[in-house]
Amino acid sequence: MRALRTGFWLLSLAILSVAGALVGFRQGLIPARLSPLPIVDLAQPDGWLLDWRLAELRRAPELCARVLRPPYIEAQAIPDQALVDGCGWTTAVHITALSGARLASDKLTCQSAAGLALWVAHDVQPLAMELLGQRVVSIRQIGTYSCRNVVGSPLFKGWRSAHATANAIDIAGFTLADGRQITVPGHWKTGGREADFLRAILLRACRYFRVAIGPDYNAAHHDHFHLDRGVGSVCR
Repeated sequence: MRALRTGFWLLSLAILSVAGALVGFRQGLIPARLSPLPIVDLAQPDGWLLDWRLAELRRAPELCARVLRPPYIEAQAIPDQALVDGCGWTTAVHITALSGARLASDKLTCQSAAGLALWVAHDVQPLAMELLGQRVVSIRQIGTYSCRNVVGSPLFKGWRSAHATANAIDIAGFTLADGRQITVPGHWKTGGREADFLRAILLRACRYFRVAIGPDYNAAHHDHFHLDRGVGSVCR
């Protein structure tokens, strides 16, 4: 009986250890230098365990500098700001361009910036060419860092938004090479190729972001896509 109890506790400890390691990888708590996983390659959109590999960039500025490189992204590192009342950022960058498309962003974490670069390079630009016949030359964002709680969801109204840690970006529209403006509020419900483009790229964003939501999610997102790499998991 004693041996059975010992075996039970050893098994429980092993299970808890594995579970803890899995959570640690998902949340970027395992130092990148200790990870057996290959670093993120922006040239490869479908790498195995991509979510965990993106999470490794959370606290690894040297690794971030190796990953965030042209032609996929032009970005500059910014100093950390310690969390105060749930607001601040670690390993964040300013972005100026993604795969030839201009994007003026405020603070955005390295892991979200890498996810954004993958999305634009391997989904937004190819789908723009396929469905609209033009490349995207500019992306309009309407929010990255903001010290605030979640909006639009009564269930989470007391929770800090992923924006509060610069781990989210709101995308409102795109400008094509021929000057056409494709916007979320203007084209999401219109039908046609513009709507097909917007719906397709939002769905593809779920490869790189844990939360990828738009107008069909709730009224608070009627005019933009919210993309984040926080703790949640929603694709809609």
